[in-house]
Amino acid sequence: MKTLKKLSALVLAGAMIFSLAACGGGSDETPAPETPAPVEESTPAASNADYKVAMITDYGDITDQSFNQTTYEACQEFCTANGLEFSYYKPAGDSTPERVAMVDAAIGDGFNVIVMPGYAFAETIKETVEINPEVTFIALDVGEGDLNPVDENGELLGEYYDIPANLYCAVYQEELCGYMAGYAAVKLGYTHLGFLGGMAVPAVQRYGYGFVQGASAAAADLGNEDSVTVEYVYGNQFFGDGDITAYMDNWYQTLGVEIVFACGGGIYTSAAEAAAKVDGKVIGVDVDQAAIIDTAYGESMTVTSAMKGLANTTQHLLQETMAGNFASYGGQIETLGLVSGDDPTANYVQLPMETTQWSDTFTQEDYIALVAGMFDGTITVSNDVSMEPDAVVSNITVNSYGNIK
Repeated sequence: MKTLKKLSALVLAGAMIFSLAACGGGSDETPAPETPAPVEESTPAASNADYKVAMITDYGDITDQSFNQTTYEACQEFCTANGLEFSYYKPAGDSTPERVAMVDAAIGDGFNVIVMPGYAFAETIKETVEINPEVTFIALDVGEGDLNPVDENGELLGEYYDIPANLYCAVYQEELCGYMAGYAAVKLGYTHLGFLGGMAVPAVQRYGYGFVQGASAAAADLGNEDSVTVEYVYGNQFFGDGDITAYMDNWYQTLGVEIVFACGGGIYTSAAEAAAKVDGKVIGVDVDQAAIIDTAYGESMTVTSAMKGLANTTQHLLQETMAGNFASYGGQIETLGLVSGDDPTANYVQLPMETTQWSDTFTQEDYIALVAGMFDGTITVSNDVSMEPDAVVSNITVNSYGNIK
């Protein structure tokens, strides 16, 4: 794990900010003008006047209960506490030129620390980072595959992009917390599971493939492999709508699915709407979704959430930047996952200790033992997403349906 392993468990646990996430997020709001004035600012302390932090939203909004909101709240909290000036900028639409325009606007307004959440910023990074060497860029969930995509034969599409020294990228081992969620679901007694992904981008795929592997392992432990089925589909978008809700209605009401791992921004709304009609269950993603889903759709609907430390990563990098240590992080893509085998709350991927619906068949102690096994290598989880979902495991039934749309 490189530098971020040094971060203490207390910082990580404290920084997990409630909001939904997924690997993207949609918004029905009317977009702001292409070059809006900064929306919100806090007054900087004189000693910190050299640092001005701006966050650029992707194609969502800071109320999207997804990457944008989580990142916004993490930046706002840190900057308020440390007397740094902070603003966010919302592109007028979902395109690289519009995202680039907002980066340019922020830099033009004097902001010299730019935070960008989500894989959609890959092309924006290529167009803005190197020509602004005096600006520090922090990108969440932007990985090698986003910056240097390849075709179906593994051939690089375009020129190779080397990470500049003023850019830090963080990606997460979503397959690990996906595994935890799938394992927990089967151990808790669910045998007919569903995975509803947003778009089939690498982070969403890793969640899903880990989920299938976890369900498979739990079924093997319980000896009920013939009874466990996972339905697997992508909505091909990061928001719920009538078509996806109808698809979920069929899963819950006709196929008999008991619990759905909804993994893709606001797409969770379709799963939750369908679950509410039959007292079904859901699994949240990225952060602990229990409060928002259970409040809006039904008490105790959320069995657990597969979480990753988005807010913690943001705040730690801002702290290190303010301390003058960014050179230790720049120029790299860091993969964040497990840093402790003893304390699950110290890890960048985890289940929520407080809201997971533990039972006699899967206790907190069982979960801690599971994490210990994953940390020491006794339990291995593949992050290979090159095969079809139904080929990931062979001991349980996996029905893969491609995209809904």
